Amino acid sequence: MKSQSGSSPMGTFQRNLTWWVLFCMGLGVLLGHVFPALPSWLDHFTYAGVSLPMAVLIWVMIYPMMLKVDFQSLKRVGKNPKGLFVTWAVNWLVKPFTMYGIASFFFFVVFRRWIDPEHATQYLAGAVLLGAAPCTAMVFVWSTLTGGNPAYTVVQVASNDLIILVAFVPIVHFLLGVSQVPVPTGTLVISVILFVVIPLAGGILTRKAVVGRKGENYFSEVLVHRFDAVTTVGLLLTLVMIFMCQGEVILQHPLHIVLIALPLILQTFLIFFLAFYLCRALHLPYDIAAPAGMIGASNFFELAVAVAVALFGTTSSAALATTVGVLTEVPVMLTLVGWANRHRWA
Repeated sequence: MKSQSGSSPMGTFQRNLTWWVLFCMGLGVLLGHVFPALPSWLDHFTYAGVSLPMAVLIWVMIYPMMLKVDFQSLKRVGKNPKGLFVTWAVNWLVKPFTMYGIASFFFFVVFRRWIDPEHATQYLAGAVLLGAAPCTAMVFVWSTLTGGNPAYTVVQVASNDLIILVAFVPIVHFLLGVSQVPVPTGTLVISVILFVVIPLAGGILTRKAVVGRKGENYFSEVLVHRFDAVTTVGLLLTLVMIFMCQGEVILQHPLHIVLIALPLILQTFLIFFLAFYLCRALHLPYDIAAPAGMIGASNFFELAVAVAVALFGTTSSAALATTVGVLTEVPVMLTLVGWANRHRWA
């Protein structure tokens, strides 16, 4: 995957993603402040609680990512399944619940002087959405930077995408129910269909059609990379739109950005080290352990943002929390890439 290497233009963008995110945050806040009627006008374009402009932008981001997932690779699972067991256990039996526990402790106990209960509940909801959505496409970047096994990484990503289809809704519904956040199951299901099932089906059908006509090399080396810039534009425009709608909340509570980031960062380190060193304890090779740690530590923030917007609205504190997840992800993950590269084993 040439465009995902560290020396490529796309790799350079990924390394500088934090600065792009900061720029889009600032631009969005500025637009929301200068044109306060714009977010209200965009709210008119909704269907079943889902923002149609946001849906379009999310599809622009997710569809190219789904193109990169080859589900035929699942046939190779039996050759070394222990790495997959670690990935599945950490991502689905540990991560959502540690995220809930850590976020609850910080938002309702440690930060109770600065965050009122209403905002704390919404921030917790956003954190839960992040915790229940392990990373998909961005893992290819982190795996490349750590020298991970590319074929095994594809299997990890593909299996996680399948699990998301059945596990995301019940886990989120359970944890948000514990948080006493009213969540209509129908909206959650519609969100997963819109932002996972539809782009996933589109990616599978596109792969099948193009590979059948022009071959695997053309698909993986040419077609997929034509969408890299499209994904970037979709991500940046999504951030501008979210922070435009969140502008007044941010201006009223600038400290909250930092307070939201702290438990998210702590959770990221915890999950990475758990998966990474559990693989080592099981005597798995480094090139399997590194992607296993990365896929658990990072988040499918596109899905989390989309569901937060669909459930709570673009101006909600929950949507803000998921967006802070985008801001913290890149610098933290690059730090973990450096750690992994310094602690390789044979």
